Amino acid sequence: MKKNHRYCVIMCGGIGSRFWPYSRTSKPKQFIDFMGTGRSLLQMSYDRVMPLVPKENILVLTNAMYVDLVQQQLPDLAPEQILAEPARRNTAPCIAWAAWRIGAMDPEASMIVTPSDHLISGEALFADNVRRGFDFVEGNDALLTLGISPTRPETGYGYIQIGEEVEPGLNKVKTFTEKPDLELAKVFVQSGEFFWNAGIFMWTVASIKKAFRTYVPDIADKFDSGYDVLGTPAEREFIDREFPACPSISIDYAVMEKASNVYVETVSFGWNDLGTWSALYDNSPRNNDGNVTQQCTVLAYNSHGNIFAVRDEKLVVVDGLEDYIVADAGDVLLICPKSREQSIKQMVNDAKNHFGDKYL
Repeated sequence: MKKNHRYCVIMCGGIGSRFWPYSRTSKPKQFIDFMGTGRSLLQMSYDRVMPLVPKENILVLTNAMYVDLVQQQLPDLAPEQILAEPARRNTAPCIAWAAWRIGAMDPEASMIVTPSDHLISGEALFADNVRRGFDFVEGNDALLTLGISPTRPETGYGYIQIGEEVEPGLNKVKTFTEKPDLELAKVFVQSGEFFWNAGIFMWTVASIKKAFRTYVPDIADKFDSGYDVLGTPAEREFIDREFPACPSISIDYAVMEKASNVYVETVSFGWNDLGTWSALYDNSPRNNDGNVTQQCTVLAYNSHGNIFAVRDEKLVVVDGLEDYIVADAGDVLLICPKSREQSIKQMVNDAKNHFGDKYL
């Protein structure tokens, strides 16, 4: 299969509430330059796939309210390459839309589906793994996911248990486990049979459409019924009518955990889903006191292990602070122990209940 049949779908519709107050409904984390490189997480995701697929074969799926942000950050994309979801329905419906749309243009297509908000290092290794993944799915009726070698017993990630090896570094998937408790995560890491689920998928359009028709026919039927209008001016009306009626379900639950032709490519490039402030802390340079400053000015006394993210030109002065998140987004100041960051989602819900959408 020639390279011009290869496509990339970047999923870019999430809110990133665990990064509140920096990540807001109006500008979620994928549009923010967290690493100080001058490129947002979305732009870094785009840069990574540019050597792997033609620019015109990249689609970005996002919520309708973020279309302008995507266009601002990725001005090389044509308007028809940005698919605007009229409602949030998790990953299965948006992947189905992309697959049917690509299939309407190119029935021979293969595709990689990647989130827009992950941090990946070792990009040359990433590219080699993706090219190998394309070769595998183009030669087999296979649904492929990338599995990351775990470095710690992480409870916030999903895990993939590998089964029979079909090629070096490529295995059948035995089981998926979502976010185990700490004791089980320790067992997983020690066993050597479990890998983190990176949420990066590869398949041909033909294989994923067949899987949707088998395991989630209610979604497949909708897109089959609109096949003739995909990629035409009539597509918008069809999507606005049918997409919100799709069930809200992830591709993992809808397809990957049910299908029998699921494989994993075990990879070792640096990866983090950058889902929390602690993850950002772990992936940022620290000073001699173990503090991280996100493009802000800090005077810290007797303070260790903190992350400071403060906008504007405000000087932050602290004394005796240990392992805290200090995030100031102008109208919201968050001060929270890193050990309590799982409560941030509840804080966001409480802010909504008390103040509506004002601070979201």
